[in-house]
Amino acid sequence: MIFRAFVSAIALLAPLAATAQTAKAPGAMLRGLDKISGSYEDFSLTAGETVLLGKLQITLGECRYPTDNPSGDAFAWLVVRDGNSEKTAFEGWMISSSPGLNGLDHPRYDVWVLRCTTE
Repeated sequence: MIFRAFVSAIALLAPLAATAQTAKAPGAMLRGLDKISGSYEDFSLTAGETVLLGKLQITLGECRYPTDNPSGDAFAWLVVRDGNSEKTAFEGWMISSSPGLNGLDHPRYDVWVLRCTTE
């Protein structure tokens, strides 16, 4: 019974999720935290640009946002490489409204998306 209700609810909500319109932004505003020192830094990136946060190399692939709410729910494709080992520490979408949903797992640094930049 509960399973049927759940499946019905998903079936009804699926068309709504599919109609959400997004726009591609030229860049994103990110925040980086050094967990050991407690210091943080905000930085702006354009698509394809790479910045350094300590030994991490952070590259922005693209940033998207809902067209009806440009200041909220941004999501950005990031590639984060650890400079010590050249291994990819993170590659995927980060969502500004849910930074813990798909986040960077690093012992020293944390990175999250604040918003897309539209100018």
